[in-house]
Amino acid sequence: MEEEKVYGPFEVDQRIRAHSTYYAGRIGSRFYTELRDRKRILGSRCEECGKVYWPPRQTCGKCFSLLGEDRLVEIGPLGTLETYTTVRYSEPVHPRKAPFVYGIVRLDGADTGTAHFIGEADPGELRIGMRLEPVFEEDRKGNILDIRHFRPVR
Repeated sequence: MEEEKVYGPFEVDQRIRAHSTYYAGRIGSRFYTELRDRKRILGSRCEECGKVYWPPRQTCGKCFSLLGEDRLVEIGPLGTLETYTTVRYSEPVHPRKAPFVYGIVRLDGADTGTAHFIGEADPGELRIGMRLEPVFEEDRKGNILDIRHFRPVR
């Protein structure tokens, strides 16, 4: 007879596979359409506190004001490397094979940064505060990976 396995609190031995479709909303849809069709990067500017979010969002995280489509502003395309790490292992959820560099990029005109790939640079040459520029995919699909990666401005 098979021995019964005993689980501790909040422990479950199972795998769940869930397929779904995500709707980015009006703000997100506009952001991805501009990125795909015009290579324009948009952020949301809060009229109440002045904070600019990248990627754009519908609610200000500082003062909770609503940020509609009329609050979208063009930002970047140049930005600053805030921090970075080299990923040396592969996982099925990674969109790229390791090794790769992942960093937080704050675009000019934005108050927040976003995680993205850093490419065309040896990890040893990267520095916090380094200026970066986006490299766009030729065949853009309307998602954040339409920016292939950010590279150092030379």
